[in-house]
Amino acid sequence: QVQLVESGGGSAQSGGSLRLSCVASIPTSTNYCMGWYRRVPGKEREAVAVIGGDDSPKYADSVKGRFTIFKDNAKATVYLQMNSLKPEDTGMYYCAADGRDLVVVVTPTGELEADFSYWGQGTQVTVSS
Repeated sequence: QVQLVESGGGSAQSGGSLRLSCVASIPTSTNYCMGWYRRVPGKEREAVAVIGGDDSPKYADSVKGRFTIFKDNAKATVYLQMNSLKPEDTGMYYCAADGRDLVVVVTPTGELEADFSYWGQGTQVTVSS
């Protein structure tokens, strides 16, 4: 069972930045596919960014150009750098991981779809206007 622990959530003003971190209990030699999801009030959980085992990133259109996902395989940690935050970015952010070679689908509406096996408990992000 893989455990994921997120940190870095908190409050920011519109236009500000936050960096989320997620440490995974996986061998550092393993190239896991990892991702960040969020659940905003009144909506279903959505994928924000995914990074493959080959470190190739994909982003939802809603965050493209503002958020950056990157990994430190030596630390088994994935990060989400969030810049130019907007109030609509407010929500609970979850880290996800999977050891399989996941297929990440980009829908015609610019959303991401992937079937991750492991999930963290979440960290709250609140952006005020």
